Amino acid sequence: MIIVRKEPAKERNVELLTRETIRTLIAPQEPPCVSIYQPTHRHHPDNVQDPIRFKNLLRQVEESLGQKYRGREVRPILERLQQLADNSLFWNHTLDGLAVLATTQSFRVFQLQIPVPELAVVADSFHVKPLIRKLQTADRYQVLGLTRQTAKLYEGNRYTLDPLDVNADFPATLTDALGDQLTQPQVSVRTVGTATVQHGQGSRSDEIDKDTERYFRAVDRAVLERYSKPSGLPLILAALPENQSAFRALSQNHLLLPQGVTANPDSMTTDQLRDAVWAVVEPTYLERLAKLSEEFGASQAHRAGTADLSDAARAAIAGRVAKLLVEADRVTPGKLDPDTGAITPGDLNDPDTDDLIDDLAEVVLRNGGEVIVVPADKMPPTAKQGIAAFYRY
Repeated sequence: MIIVRKEPAKERNVELLTRETIRTLIAPQEPPCVSIYQPTHRHHPDNVQDPIRFKNLLRQVEESLGQKYRGREVRPILERLQQLADNSLFWNHTLDGLAVLATTQSFRVFQLQIPVPELAVVADSFHVKPLIRKLQTADRYQVLGLTRQTAKLYEGNRYTLDPLDVNADFPATLTDALGDQLTQPQVSVRTVGTATVQHGQGSRSDEIDKDTERYFRAVDRAVLERYSKPSGLPLILAALPENQSAFRALSQNHLLLPQGVTANPDSMTTDQLRDAVWAVVEPTYLERLAKLSEEFGASQAHRAGTADLSDAARAAIAGRVAKLLVEADRVTPGKLDPDTGAITPGDLNDPDTDDLIDDLAEVVLRNGGEVIVVPADKMPPTAKQGIAAFYRY
């Protein structure tokens, strides 16, 4: 999911990245499809170089387009790219990586929490592996920072944690959630002689507990429906012990991890919270990667998997790949035949050439398979070509 700031985001046209977004991006497009990726920087003076590097990539795109298309055919793409290059507001509010995907009919900008290598590709489809990596890496998570009065959402990975720009109707505070429905003390009135005496029914702590439960239920519903289900990410709860137990007792979120950060999230800096959360997530992350490598070794031994790119491509076209492990940052230039799965080496400067690993991942996703992007040092030992495919049958 993209992390955006409310007001500037509208002017900068930064888009939210979800699994549904990937499905639309890998659908057939009207070529040419321009894909630009580059690392960016959050702070001055490092971010001064970012628009310069983007303009260099823009020149590569223009040269590549000129090999096959006439100027007026691609003018809408180049004009939008130039407008972005000149948008100082945008370049002053970047994160760690940038993806820009454009056709003559669409222009989509995504900011990423991870750096991405510089790349400019013109092809018949979008280059989406870096975005798949953003969504499919095993180290991603969301955090719910919860008190009895407030709720904050974050998204992060092993390196960074950022607040999520939640919807306006998200129950960020107790008052937001309950408003004029906050429980009021119940009193009875009786007359003793000429005096009026009021008697409370229920203590103030009972009223607080009742409102807290209602508030936690509202937060749980909002997080589950609007963030956990669309992202599929594990959720870590950061809250004091009493709030941990109260929230967990009523939560319906199956993505909530059993272990959380037992502290007041408002007393922690974002960096402190990130470190505490990663201490919770890392064991699960490493265990998952080790298990995937072990499972692939067993599948390959039983001829139910392959680390050969050509074999995996043919199997993917036939719909036989259930799960594909992809080495992060590996690029193999070439072209994949959409009918036979045959692969042909190529050069990324050729507008008809893309990354074979990227194309393979797209095919697997289109056919309902799962793609997981894995750090190079965590790939199965036999995956020398940057992929490991598990067969359905």
